[in-house]
Amino acid sequence: MADAKAPDIRRWDDERLNNEINEAYRALFTLRFQHASRQLENYRELRNARRRIARLRTIKRERELEFAAGEE
Repeated sequence: MADAKAPDIRRWDDERLNNEINEAYRALFTLRFQHASRQLENYRELRNARRRIARLRTIKRERELEFAAGEE
């Protein structure tokens, strides 16, 4: 889901969130490889991939903080 927004992502379970993070890192690696070999046509995809990873990791961190706050 390349176009999922934060409210939609927050509804996902932890397993799906982790899978999406791993998939996003793989996509970024592929984009970097294409960029290095001058095969990447749309350079904004790199920016979008980094932002997607940041969005996913932010939501994961929010969950970790909520869980830690619940234990105290």
